[in-house]
Amino acid sequence: MEIPTTPSFRLDGKRAVVTGAGRGIGLAAAAALAEAGAQVTLVARSSAEIEAAAQAIGGNAEFATLDVTDLAAVDAFFAARDPFNVLVNNAGTNRPKPMWEASEEDFDAVMDLNVKSAFFVAQACARRLIAAGEKGSLIHMGSQMGHVGGPNRSLYCASKWAMEGMNKAFALDLASHGIRSNTIAPTFIETPLTKPMFEDAAFKASVLDKIKLGRIGSVEDLMGAVVFLASDASALVTGTSLVVDGGWTAE
Repeated sequence: MEIPTTPSFRLDGKRAVVTGAGRGIGLAAAAALAEAGAQVTLVARSSAEIEAAAQAIGGNAEFATLDVTDLAAVDAFFAARDPFNVLVNNAGTNRPKPMWEASEEDFDAVMDLNVKSAFFVAQACARRLIAAGEKGSLIHMGSQMGHVGGPNRSLYCASKWAMEGMNKAFALDLASHGIRSNTIAPTFIETPLTKPMFEDAAFKASVLDKIKLGRIGSVEDLMGAVVFLASDASALVTGTSLVVDGGWTAE
């Protein structure tokens, strides 16, 4: 009897890049990829933060300062380097407020980073892979708010629903080149950015009421999803969303 062999979750020999990698989810993604054997480049606007992060991760991590809203700089960054087999498109922002209070400046800030920059980072990464004839995996950090709505989240929902649509179309365009595209859609994750929000007891209680597993997410909850989508273990997975939400969107 021939027993099937589990595809490898290892990433040895792969090159990965993570945007917004200095803290929180991006830092966890970079650490997970490095632990699985990838050579990881951490990217963010803050050079001191990502330099310290790369040093803490160790030998197979390096850093590069890059503002992903500067599209010329994005092109130059990818053009100057060997192709990355794995992209974690993680840089993002939020301006939580009721829809009637959102300004044009708020709209542009959220959409320019969460949608426009994410699009052109993915494009630059994919172009290098296509030119080199290499396969790859694009992983975009979405949100449960790309699957449902939420109070005070109109701009954020608009951007993350847009990301889900982009992702599906990316997958169709890139499939013939052996490049996969997927999103990870987390629930509320405790990070340096979100921790102050949870000091509001009423807000925390409202969140916990929706997360059926009964706790706020941690960055560690996303690390396995990142490695899975980056690795051969997900070789037939493209154009979809891995929802890591503790049951929020099941109801």
